[in-house]
Amino acid sequence: MLKYVLNIFFFCFLISCKQEPKEKEMETLVDFSLAHEYYLKNVTHAVEEIDSLMLYKSSDSVSKKIFKNLRLSFKKAEPYISYLKPSVGHRINGPALPILAEDTGKILMPYGLQKIEESIFEGEGEKVYQEELRITKGLLQNLQKYIVKRPLNEQRFFIATHEQLLRVVSHGISGFDTPVSHFGINESAVSLNSLKEVYKLSIQSVVFTKNKELDVDFINTIDKAVAYIRNNPDFDTFDRYTFIRDYFNPITRNWVAVRKETGIWEGADNKVFNFDAPTFFETNTFNVNHFLPVVNKKQLKDQIALGKKLYKDKNLSLSKKMACITCHDPNKGYADGLKQNLDNSGNPLQRNSPTLLNAIYQKAFFWDGRSPTLDDQISAVFSNTLEFDSKVHSFSTEILKDSSYVKIFKDVYGKIPTKNIEIIRAISSYVATLQSFNSKFDRNIRAEIDTYTQEEKDGMNLFMGKALCATCHFMPLTNGTVPPFFDETEKEVIGVAKTSNNKEIDTDTGFYFMYEEPLHKGMFKTPTVRNVALTAPYMHNGAYNTLEQVIDFYNKGGGGGLGFDVPHQTLPFDELSLTVKEQESLVAFMKTLTDASVATY
Repeated sequence: MLKYVLNIFFFCFLISCKQEPKEKEMETLVDFSLAHEYYLKNVTHAVEEIDSLMLYKSSDSVSKKIFKNLRLSFKKAEPYISYLKPSVGHRINGPALPILAEDTGKILMPYGLQKIEESIFEGEGEKVYQEELRITKGLLQNLQKYIVKRPLNEQRFFIATHEQLLRVVSHGISGFDTPVSHFGINESAVSLNSLKEVYKLSIQSVVFTKNKELDVDFINTIDKAVAYIRNNPDFDTFDRYTFIRDYFNPITRNWVAVRKETGIWEGADNKVFNFDAPTFFETNTFNVNHFLPVVNKKQLKDQIALGKKLYKDKNLSLSKKMACITCHDPNKGYADGLKQNLDNSGNPLQRNSPTLLNAIYQKAFFWDGRSPTLDDQISAVFSNTLEFDSKVHSFSTEILKDSSYVKIFKDVYGKIPTKNIEIIRAISSYVATLQSFNSKFDRNIRAEIDTYTQEEKDGMNLFMGKALCATCHFMPLTNGTVPPFFDETEKEVIGVAKTSNNKEIDTDTGFYFMYEEPLHKGMFKTPTVRNVALTAPYMHNGAYNTLEQVIDFYNKGGGGGLGFDVPHQTLPFDELSLTVKEQESLVAFMKTLTDASVATY
């Protein structure tokens, strides 16, 4: 079976390489050849270390040491190889979970470094383990060949580095990269030292010539951050709050200054990041256009204003009883405070209303993730006979009873629409503006204020550490959209109970409807935790009324820990063993994610 999967995967991999559009080559103004060799040398070392692992059983003590070196070589090469082939880089270092190949309907068994880690540290049959090594080696060898063909230039260098810096926060110190061994803390120091090395091999001379003080300060901030990690290596006690605020953010601020000082690359406005944002916790860190549908990327002020007006207009629904604001009330965190939202007859629907705050930063919509874009999600509400029931390809003149629409439509579209498509795009444009990055947490982590209590700091450190929350709710968005490419929003199977008494599992099968694959039973999208204090009750079915109940559910190990039959549960732990005080600290932290400035219309 695994041999078959291997053959299928390499076929798909080769095809994807052939079909990849060529990136426009740039004239290189700095000699990046030594930095390119650095990345190539380390991916070569990673291949060699897999060869070494193949000589030993997974249970041999030397395997752990070799694996640690393998991961360090990979982390040094990761910025460039993952930039060149994002999907392959993520699979090499992605979760150790089986996945469905949608084109063939086959289940691909887990492979890559996280699966190898499981086999070495938790045990695995030797035949399966050797196959995992062979698959991972093959992927690395293909990337090794690919990197030879793609010379490093300024754009690739700066984007790859930006992505790797985010990985330190979102994957390294959170435990996502190494959920079993917790090597990620030390690896974060290696990633930062690696940045220093490639900086010296490429652009340092330019920066030094133009701004010696910046060069010295940049090196010093990296050295201080690395020293902090070296002095605090324990995963459970590592102070992520202090590290990010006082050690990591100064690096990213300097990195923006370094890029600007070189004058060789101005950034790009078609990528996921705003490359001028000084940290990953700014109000403008991300480029909204990356998340918008292609047909709706031109965000005009008049179109947004139109969308805001339409958002609360009940004439959009056939019954004239529902508007977007009905289920997504600004005064309730853009949710509705109900266990399940209500249909156009006032009867409960199947699921809870999620917040629309930061909804744009997703690649899957509705709890089951069935809609790929925000426009598609809004269209589904229009088409649903239990909601707006007003179709997409028709237009009701009822809203024109408000005569102001006539002028607005003509200003935005040059005419009165004949279909609801234009209305949907306007609403989507408005919803995309519902962004929330100015909470107490954000302002403290940006060092604009210093008001965090010790309990809140402890809670943030638990969220990103022992409690493993941030391995699914990735920093800084705290949702399931996977950094640093943000092209996929994760869905998880956690075994939610039907009610807060935790006596029986909820029967909603979620994403299972899409392929009727048992792997997906009870699978739902990972939502954002931002503003969570405003959006009770919780989970897709509104089972839990308080954050304390939610934490208790996870602390016990999800549905599996409650004794439910959840064969494909995806939580990265059995139970968390959090103390009462630790649970209280987690809740205190989550409350600091509330952004009061957005609770208005």
